[in-house]
Amino acid sequence: MGRVARAIGPIILVFVTYIVFSGSISVYDLVTGAIVAIVVGLLVANIVVSNPSKIAQVWRLGWLIVYGFYYFFVAEVKAHLDVIYRILHPRMPVNPGIVRVKYDVETDYAITTIANSITNTPGTVVVDLDTEKKVFYVHWIGIKLGKDKLSPENTREHISKTFEKFAKKIFD
Repeated sequence: MGRVARAIGPIILVFVTYIVFSGSISVYDLVTGAIVAIVVGLLVANIVVSNPSKIAQVWRLGWLIVYGFYYFFVAEVKAHLDVIYRILHPRMPVNPGIVRVKYDVETDYAITTIANSITNTPGTVVVDLDTEKKVFYVHWIGIKLGKDKLSPENTREHISKTFEKFAKKIFD
C-alpha cells in the first residue's frame, strides 16, 4: 500500500489530538489542525503503520472505545480505591515487590498498550520487558503471598489479563 493509505490513521489521530488540545473548533484551528495532521501523517506513515488495512476494520475502533470506558471507569477506579485503602488502613498493608507477568500478544502496539495500562494504573509499574520470554517485570504494591500465587500465570490474572484481552482485539 502507498504512503497515503498508511497516513490515514496517523492523520486522523493527529487531527483529533490537535483539536482536543487546542480546545477550539474555529475555522482557523480546523484548517491549521488539518494541515499539521496531513504533514505529520505523511511524514510518519511508513514508520508507524505496518498494516494500514486494519484501520478499515471498524470493529477495532469499537473495541478501542469499549476499552477506553473500561480502563477509565472500571480499572482505574478499582486501582485507586485499592491504593486509598492501603493508605488509610491503620497497618498500611503494603507488600511491594517485582513479579513476572506473562503476555500473549504479537504486535508492538499491543505490548505497549498493555505495559502503559499496567504502569498508568495505581499500584503497578512495568519496570522491564523480555520479548523472548513474553514476560513483563512489574513492580506491584500488593503482592499476594504464597509461592503458587506468584506464578506468572496467576500474576497475569490479577494484573494484566483484561488489558491483554482488549489489546489483542484492537491491535493483533
